[in-house]
Amino acid sequence: MNPPKITSGRSVMTIFDSPRGKVINADGGNALRLIGLAILGLVMIVLLFNSVTRVATGHVGVLTLFGKVTGESLGEGIHLINPLKTNNEMSIQTQTIKESANVPSAEGLMMSLDTSLIYHLNPDRAAEVFQKIGADYENVVVESTLRSAIREATASHSANALYTGEREMVGKQIYDELTSQLNGRGLTVENVLLRDIQLPATLKAAIEAKQQAEQESLAMNFRLQKETQEAQRKRIEAAGVRDFQQIVAQGITPSLLEWKGIEATENLAKSPNSKVVVIGNNKNGLPLILGQ
Repeated sequence: MNPPKITSGRSVMTIFDSPRGKVINADGGNALRLIGLAILGLVMIVLLFNSVTRVATGHVGVLTLFGKVTGESLGEGIHLINPLKTNNEMSIQTQTIKESANVPSAEGLMMSLDTSLIYHLNPDRAAEVFQKIGADYENVVVESTLRSAIREATASHSANALYTGEREMVGKQIYDELTSQLNGRGLTVENVLLRDIQLPATLKAAIEAKQQAEQESLAMNFRLQKETQEAQRKRIEAAGVRDFQQIVAQGITPSLLEWKGIEATENLAKSPNSKVVVIGNNKNGLPLILGQ
């Protein structure tokens, strides 16, 4: 192999191929140029792929540059972005948290309360939530706030009220508390549902017995009212019969009775049937008719 020759500022390498008996000259500048072009093409391809990002349905993209939130957010679909930026997807779909907690009532009795919170991330504040709370905002903020709101609401109501008629009021109180706490953090509360309330067995039995006694008392009052109305109806009916009899008695006189007797005697006398007419023993006695 001969030593390399320097020609016109370029490095030329001469290689002797002994099996073929040939001399090969290699141009180092062209080789380096090809390698550089290949590297540049690879970098361009990588940058092109990093410049195209996709945001899934029901999500919003939060852009960060070297770990810093830029404040930009992307909607659903395909987007062209700075290849140095990173797209962090966050769901804006409705989410549900089910919480089962043992909470105290106003009397200090422990109850088991099953609650469901329905909420979603405010897309306009997704960048703020990602920066201040993080993508795991459900575990960081929502669950703890829900537990606190449940305890605060149940502590102001008695166990009897929670088990009977104030369930909707408790649910509204929890909703109002969560709205004031979470809306300021970029989370929108849609609804709060109280699925079930379990009281201690002895208290539950006492409440049910009280409710049964109240129902029986209402039934007895209904029966008494009904009997009172029936007695009033009978009094009115008796008064009517009495007034009728008084009116009829005032209209019946001895002269009327004598006249009716005479009419009856005349009608019997005109009858073709055999009969025996017996006149009464007093002055105005009515006839007694015996027919055959």
